[in-house]
Amino acid sequence: MAWVLLVASGLMEAVWASAIGASQGFRKKGPTVLFVVALVLSMVGLAYAMTAIPTGTAYAVWVGIGAVLTVLYPVARGKEQLTLGRGGLLLVLIGCIIGLKVVG
Repeated sequence: MAWVLLVASGLMEAVWASAIGASQGFRKKGPTVLFVVALVLSMVGLAYAMTAIPTGTAYAVWVGIGAVLTVLYPVARGKEQLTLGRGGLLLVLIGCIIGLKVVG
């Protein structure tokens, strides 16, 4: 259960990271509200997951999931391009996340 919650919290990290960019310095209400809600959900989920998963592993997995999804979101929307280099580095990051789960 903790791992499922950790993955969901990583997803929420990508949501709040994308929302903060869309908020234009907290001037747009919708993205600002989304940022706050996603931030709270992300932190609560991370904190709960850390009761069952070592802090270093949980934090690294949470950050990794958030980072990968935050990069892929604008790619999926056609706003950024996924170059060979970026794609390769994302694959390495995903491999490291999986590795932390396997050894942790």
